Amino acid sequence: MRSANSEPAARVLIVDDDRNQADLLARMLALEGFETLAVYAPSEALTAMRDGPFSVVISDFNMPEMNGIELFRRIEAAQLGAVFIVITAFGTLETAVEAMKEGVQDFVTKPVDVSELTIKIRKALRLHDLEAENRDLKGAVEALRAKVRLIGDSEQMRLILQQVHQVSQSPATVLIRGESGTGKELIARAIHLESPRHAGPYVAVNCAAIPESLIEAELFGHVKGAFTGAVGDRTGRFATADGGTLLLDEIGDLPLPLQPKLLRVLQEREVEPVGASEPVPVDVRLIAATHRDLGQMVADGEFREDLFYRLSVIPLEVPALRDRSDDVLPLAHHFLRLFCEENVRRISGFTREAEERLRTYSWPGNVRELENCVERAVVLCPGDVIDEPDLMLQATRRSEDRSSNAILDVLFDTALTLDHLERDIIVAALRRCGGNLSRTARTLGLTRRALQYRVEKIRREEESGDTGGGVVE
Repeated sequence: MRSANSEPAARVLIVDDDRNQADLLARMLALEGFETLAVYAPSEALTAMRDGPFSVVISDFNMPEMNGIELFRRIEAAQLGAVFIVITAFGTLETAVEAMKEGVQDFVTKPVDVSELTIKIRKALRLHDLEAENRDLKGAVEALRAKVRLIGDSEQMRLILQQVHQVSQSPATVLIRGESGTGKELIARAIHLESPRHAGPYVAVNCAAIPESLIEAELFGHVKGAFTGAVGDRTGRFATADGGTLLLDEIGDLPLPLQPKLLRVLQEREVEPVGASEPVPVDVRLIAATHRDLGQMVADGEFREDLFYRLSVIPLEVPALRDRSDDVLPLAHHFLRLFCEENVRRISGFTREAEERLRTYSWPGNVRELENCVERAVVLCPGDVIDEPDLMLQATRRSEDRSSNAILDVLFDTALTLDHLERDIIVAALRRCGGNLSRTARTLGLTRRALQYRVEKIRREEESGDTGGGVVE
């Protein structure tokens, strides 16, 4: 007998024009734990299959209406998706071979041995489930690869897809680097789905979104009483991803004190929950992603060098959208079709001016910004074609180029050197930020350590009299 918590019994349909044989077989298989129904003609079997799903069909071969192979063909043509086992008379091996060539999963001979038939049913069901899982997986992989292709179909992105396929077969750690909005998380998920770990969990963690005080417990878990508020044991993300893949997104934001602990996990393949006395083994394939330059962070002392090399066994660089401008218009037209369907709009396309703006804009937010731009235009566009003002883009690459050229003109037309220009920019930024080094570093796109180094250099120059003096206070 099956327990209440076990899986539902497989439904088995028995088809035989010999009523006594069909009923007897139905009762015997019911005793083996299957849910059974006996019918006495192929037409009744087809009706029963349409009325309710059956996992298995067991059919006699010789029947007046049609033989078992013809019944199998009709069930296959109707895509009713059941395991099919045919019953043949003793000594008719040719019939069994013919049935197997047609695609029938298995056969038994008369008189039927119920124990043998039960084993064959369960074996065929396991194989059928595995084939269905593989079909689902292939569908998921293709769907995800299609999404990754939507990030772009340029030569650069085709190369990325090729690399995804190659690295997915390896257990090595992958470091995906690219600006925000380039599709790093999609690529990480594609690696997981194409890997031998595809049946395991895929867990994504954004290191930048978790407070520094909580991230250790979030990643490694904790035991009851480990700290105030730890009212029970908690499984960390590494343990949750056991047997699968863990993505650590924005790894560059991982606090420096926690980095040695992550390094130990990668080396020892075990985690130590907060407050625990014993480590817990984990089997996880790690993928890290970041928009930051980890090599520069290592040079600035903000990221451990040994961890950097451990993470970047296989580096993948996702190019920014501005570096693959051939992708912009195809992506824009794809998003146009998508959002027209979602918003029930009939918009035929973009004007020439709109396409020119799309091509020349620098897309600092990459594919995500382009997607948002097109969605906004579809919603707000008053007509049936999107014009340049409908895009609501404030700057173009050309205008940015003109700004850069204006700075170059200042350098060439005056005696101002690059060192002096850097010094003046830093001093002006410090004044605007009220002398706050952290805010100034963010404004200038520098690390705090890099800014400190430059400020100290300016101070030394002032003290030696190489500058105008008294500017940095």
